[in-house]
Amino acid sequence: MNHGALRSESLEEGGRLLRACVGRGSEIRLWSAPDGVDPERTGVIPMAFQMQLMWALALASLLPTGFHQTAGLPRAARDSIDAAVSEAYEAAAAAFPCKVKRRGRPRMMRWEDVDRCLNNAVSRVDWDELSRRLESVRASTPGYSPAEFTAAVEASLSAGALTLERLFVIKDEKVLLPLTNSLLKYLPADSLMGLPVSDKVGTQVGTFAGIYSYERTGGLATANKYRLTLFQYNDRNGNVQSPFDKLLLDSFGVPWRDARSQPGFRLPSDRLALSP
Repeated sequence: MNHGALRSESLEEGGRLLRACVGRGSEIRLWSAPDGVDPERTGVIPMAFQMQLMWALALASLLPTGFHQTAGLPRAARDSIDAAVSEAYEAAAAAFPCKVKRRGRPRMMRWEDVDRCLNNAVSRVDWDELSRRLESVRASTPGYSPAEFTAAVEASLSAGALTLERLFVIKDEKVLLPLTNSLLKYLPADSLMGLPVSDKVGTQVGTFAGIYSYERTGGLATANKYRLTLFQYNDRNGNVQSPFDKLLLDSFGVPWRDARSQPGFRLPSDRLALSP
């Protein structure tokens, strides 16, 4: 018997019943509903489901906290999300791998080649169609909050991330991978952590410590906002620093030989047009 699958299915069914009964703040009453009474309107759980619900709740109390956070939507809905996201990744992957050149000392991949490759891959995705398919999944799975659905989509996008060695082809293994704004934008949040960061003259300034977003308006002449993805690094004294210049082209890089096997391309969720 697959106890993991049994637990998951029981939790999903129990969660569905709970949402049906308390979604509008109604009281849960564990006795059978009279004939003709709708349990979703009255909060009464039919006797046939009481043992199943109690079993699901008992299992839930024994499972680790993380399980409740990842169980989320029913398996069928998660599978549908994964299928839609997988097709989007297939469309993007048609642009890879890209041949990139190097220049300068220390030798660094040309930032123009890197950015062109990544942005071209993102443009190959039919974002309208992907958004439509995801909205269809949400419509077929009532009773779940927008946060639960968004979490499932984000998890699927993260699971499909491609490694850097699938993106770029370059002969020189000792080259640096430039930390451009575009590369950082599509970089999974937990990638490159702890790798040595060098500036454009080859001095190691510290170790990679994650990414963050920087947003500002276009100035007095325009109200348009734009967002850049930047990175932080731990300097030699253990202090967290960030580049002074927000426009990152080839100012900093990490060793390609250390970075190549790490996740490097995650489709951005901000391109999706999903209803709140």
